[in-house]
Amino acid sequence: MDAAEFRKRGKEMVDYIADYLEKIEKRQVFPDVEPGYLRPLIPDCAPQDPESFEDVFKDIEKIIMPGVTHWHSPYFFAYFPAASSFPALLADMLCGGIGCVGFSWAASPACTELETVMLDWLGKMINLPEEFLAGKDGQGGGVIQGSASEATLISLLAARTKTIRRVQLEKPELTEADIMGRLVAYASDQAHSSVERAALIGGVKIKNVSSDDTFSVCGSALKKVLDEDKASGLIPFFFCATLGTTPCCSFDKLLELGPICNKENIWMHIDAAYAGSAFICPEFRHLLNGVEFADSFNFNPHKWLLVNFDCSAMWVKKRSDLTGAFKLEPLYLQHHHQESGNFINKLHYYYFHWQIPLGRRFRSLKLWFVLRMYGVTGLQEHIRKHVRLSHQFEHLVLQDERFEISAEVVLGLVCFRLKGSNELNKALLKSINEAKKIHLVPCHLRETFVLRFAICSRTVESTHIKFAWQHISQLATALLKTWEQNHHQQ
Repeated sequence: MDAAEFRKRGKEMVDYIADYLEKIEKRQVFPDVEPGYLRPLIPDCAPQDPESFEDVFKDIEKIIMPGVTHWHSPYFFAYFPAASSFPALLADMLCGGIGCVGFSWAASPACTELETVMLDWLGKMINLPEEFLAGKDGQGGGVIQGSASEATLISLLAARTKTIRRVQLEKPELTEADIMGRLVAYASDQAHSSVERAALIGGVKIKNVSSDDTFSVCGSALKKVLDEDKASGLIPFFFCATLGTTPCCSFDKLLELGPICNKENIWMHIDAAYAGSAFICPEFRHLLNGVEFADSFNFNPHKWLLVNFDCSAMWVKKRSDLTGAFKLEPLYLQHHHQESGNFINKLHYYYFHWQIPLGRRFRSLKLWFVLRMYGVTGLQEHIRKHVRLSHQFEHLVLQDERFEISAEVVLGLVCFRLKGSNELNKALLKSINEAKKIHLVPCHLRETFVLRFAICSRTVESTHIKFAWQHISQLATALLKTWEQNHHQQ
């Protein structure tokens, strides 16, 4: 394909994507295919000779689309949002076109510098304390990771290194292996599984801290487990607080937890993967109070801020904690500007010291396009609209005495269920997802099986919420009738 054909085909692809997104609600939200559907539809090996673009293009609808779950459908209410917008898609095209691998300033100066500035923009939008911003000579700063899971892992590994070095200074007789065997990380029993996975990869113990009746971790619960572990000779070193848990969007009590972590020399990382975007709205910013005690903070613009995947924003108070943990500088990655003082801060020259992989894409372009073309007010309205729709659904649920709300509705997630057994609610979810008119996923709150209704699509409207509730209500009526008949027969 030469440049002339690329121009032609590129326009066709843009038209196809625009049509797909404009007409997405006409597509069934969840596919009908069975596992293994795709292999019989394509050859066993790659073609020996080139095929035409037309051949490839016609197979999109024939082979790919039948197996796509349409995350951007206004009938998709599962998981959390996967953000997307036309400005972000255009920026992603430019990112792919430039095709740099921006691991350092010299590898692509614009890639490094724009990221530093965009993370400062974003940090100011959510009113992060000054220490987390790079500015012109700050000690902190932001970086774009691939996911919140990576941000948690990076912060845990940095905390591990920092703690090992501190303990070795205090007790030189202890080897690194001695210390590693005694390190303990902590997270809420409602925290995402990626926190436990980070500890597994990091080779350290992790313990759950019990959440309260609102599914939040409070200071007394953390202090209790810390005191027990210290008395047993263990070394607490890391706590992951969650703002907006995956099961029910609950919020750990930062103002209680932060001072404890600071006093005990424990790195506090805040995972606000979903909820963090809402902090751009002044009425939700109080949920972030206590971030001043944290060492690192993360949220995903690729969930709720109209920036398509992947774009996970992470800030640290002291970036030297990251660069000190992961710093390696072979000659082929060094350059003559690295010791100059004329850059925002020379520690930003090497973003690969802030992450697991060496290579990185020009992801800050997506932030730059979206923040400029929506503005703060446009993004705030997007968040507020989703929150209004979640309360609309909550209101519909509460009007039906057969149903109950299972957790406080704070942002764009409603946890609800039929009053009755877990088996009854599993049957309801099965009937909802088998009908394939809308798509939901469940969670467990303690021992209770709950249905999650997340407002996800950029294009979702009040009419889609009303349709979803009517559909759920009708399925519930049919299910309860069958359930009662079976019960009487037994």
